[in-house]
Amino acid sequence: MPTAHEADKQHTGPEEADQAPSMSSHDAAPPAAPGRSPCCLCWCCCCSCSWSEGQRRAWRAPGDSKLQSLPSCEACVPSLEEVQSWAQSFDKLMRSPAGRSAFRAFLRTEYSEENMLFWLACEELKAEADQHVVDEKARLIYEDYVSILSPREVSLDSRIREGINKKMQEPSAHTFDDAQLQIYTLMHRDSYPRFLGSPAYHALLLQAGSQAPPEEA
Repeated sequence: MPTAHEADKQHTGPEEADQAPSMSSHDAAPPAAPGRSPCCLCWCCCCSCSWSEGQRRAWRAPGDSKLQSLPSCEACVPSLEEVQSWAQSFDKLMRSPAGRSAFRAFLRTEYSEENMLFWLACEELKAEADQHVVDEKARLIYEDYVSILSPREVSLDSRIREGINKKMQEPSAHTFDDAQLQIYTLMHRDSYPRFLGSPAYHALLLQAGSQAPPEEA
C-alpha cells in the first residue's frame, strides 16, 4: 500500500503527467499589462471575470456563422460564374461565402482546417469594438491557434510569435494582423493551387454547370 507521500504523486492529471516541455521565451504566455486587471488575462481560464464556459465553447465552435463582416454560406449553391471566378484569384475565393465554405471543406481533407479557422477568428476579432470582448477573444485565439500546447496551432515564424506576445500585453482588434497575413499567404501559395486541381473543385464546377439555365437560341 503506497504511503501518503507516494499517493500524492499519483493521478496528477494532465497538469503534471502530460506536461509539455517548457516553452521558450517567444512561446510563453505574456504577462498582463500594467493598468489591466491581471485576472482578465490570466491565461488559465479559471478567473471569475472571464466568459462562462458556455460562451467560450459557443465562440470556439467551428463555423463562420458568427462573422459579422463575412456572411456564412453552408448550404447555398453558387452559380457557375461564381465558381469559375474562384480560379481567377485567391482573393475572389476568400471574399465569397460559398468559396470559403468549399475551401474550408478541402482544407479539412488535408488536415489544415485550422488555418481557415484562425483566419476567420481574426476577421471576427477585427469587427469587435467592445474592449472587454476583444481581450477575451484575443486570449482564446492565442490559446487555440498560437500556443504550442494547442492541437490546432498554426505555423508562424518566431518573429511573428514574439510580436504577438508583446501585443497581447495590451490586446487590440488588430493584435493578430501580421499572423493572419502570414497564414493567408500560406493558404494562397500552398493549399489554393491544390484546391483548384482537386476533384472537389471540379465537382463544384460540374454541379454549378448542370444547374445553370440553358442559353436562349
